Amino acid sequence: MTTRPPSRGGSGRKGAGTGRGAPPGRSPRPGKPGAFRRPDRERTGPRTSALDAAQRAAQGRGDAAAKHAPWRPGQEASDREAGPQDGFETVTEAPRRAPRTRAERPAPAGPAPARRPGAASRETAPAPEGPTRREQRAAASATLASGVQTLTVEEDEAGMRIDRFLTTRFPQLPFTRVQSIVRKGELRVDGKRAKPNDRLDPGMSVRVPPLKLEAQGERPRSAAKDATDADFIRSLILYEDAEMMILNKPFGLAVQGGSGTVRHVDGLLEALTGKDGQKPRLVHRLDKDTAGCLIVAKTRLAAATLAKSFRSRSARKVYWALTAGVPRVAQGRISTYLAKEEPTDADARMRVAKHGDEGAAHALTYYAMVDNAAQKLSWLSLKPVTGRTHQLRAHAAHIGHPIVGDPKYFSIENWELPGGIQNRLHLLARRIVIPHPRTGQPVDVTAPLPPHMAQSWNLLGFDASRYDPIVEAPEA
Repeated sequence: MTTRPPSRGGSGRKGAGTGRGAPPGRSPRPGKPGAFRRPDRERTGPRTSALDAAQRAAQGRGDAAAKHAPWRPGQEASDREAGPQDGFETVTEAPRRAPRTRAERPAPAGPAPARRPGAASRETAPAPEGPTRREQRAAASATLASGVQTLTVEEDEAGMRIDRFLTTRFPQLPFTRVQSIVRKGELRVDGKRAKPNDRLDPGMSVRVPPLKLEAQGERPRSAAKDATDADFIRSLILYEDAEMMILNKPFGLAVQGGSGTVRHVDGLLEALTGKDGQKPRLVHRLDKDTAGCLIVAKTRLAAATLAKSFRSRSARKVYWALTAGVPRVAQGRISTYLAKEEPTDADARMRVAKHGDEGAAHALTYYAMVDNAAQKLSWLSLKPVTGRTHQLRAHAAHIGHPIVGDPKYFSIENWELPGGIQNRLHLLARRIVIPHPRTGQPVDVTAPLPPHMAQSWNLLGFDASRYDPIVEAPEA
């Protein structure tokens, strides 16, 4: 025999509608048989609501968003008074009060009820427009010394390296400090320890530790200096459109700031910041003493797209170098593993390592000798497949033909610099071909020889218009 469980419905309960079985001190709820209510809670509703709990939790986190309603450009106060539209819900903070019963709730239509004294007003001024990029950066600067904070990766930040992400969000933070934060494990991405070259996806949560820096106010910019810097940057442009530009970076100009470096490309680009706060962004880097093609994105989306082209090796780069000696093999392939001699030094010398060594990364370069001078000096054309730090300089030294003027890797004993040739690094980012971030069509740009290399080419009788055999080298 099966036993039928007792019904939970009001009409099926014992004593429904009569009050039988009611606990002492309770009375049946009028109009709803079998439902009981305590007199001490009569007409008070629940002690808390989901909205109250959410607001208290947000205030406990210090979330300013709990105090403001989402804005929508062009939405008038009368529209917001009518209620939620298109998925936007207006929330105003008011003193806590007990929820009203169904009978006391106002009808959806009709005039709004009179406000109680002290209650927050729903009739506000027209909604403000969203913050500009400059305002967002200022807000980020204001939180530098405020303790731990959590940042959310936006759609147009997809694919960014974690160190570039921090540099973009906190432009006043030195890059060496950013690297130190990541290297020490003080940064967490979705709760996990991050590496400097980790890539970010939209929606990821980045936990930033307290940044112990003195709060810095916005420094007044000199209009004359901005105009000078803007004119200088524009004089370097080899190619420009609405999404990107390619600069001819001169010898001796650093790409980014560092210890003791005040003037650099990244700082000069501040002079080209638009009215919306959008500043042109670096897509890749060149060594301070390497001249030639340097790509700069004008928007964050273009920067992300161009960075993906470099990671997928869709970009093709050709470098020219003047090296000591003549390679026995006129065209060849250099494949090694490279690692820093001092892992904690951002500008440390690279060494040829073995597979499996700590910090070792594979590096691949194709080279071709275009011409030579009296079997003493060679004009090499280089095509790097990978993009390791100091890759071309370390590879040239590895095959016994270091680049002339290289202070880090030139170590040939009793070698004298030929007369008329300056003791400067003879390395040029000669040509770059990269898909356009919007159309996908290849953008092909060539940089001229810098003055000290042009002087050497003229002295040695090299013809810069000569055919470059590196174009026939493999792409991988």
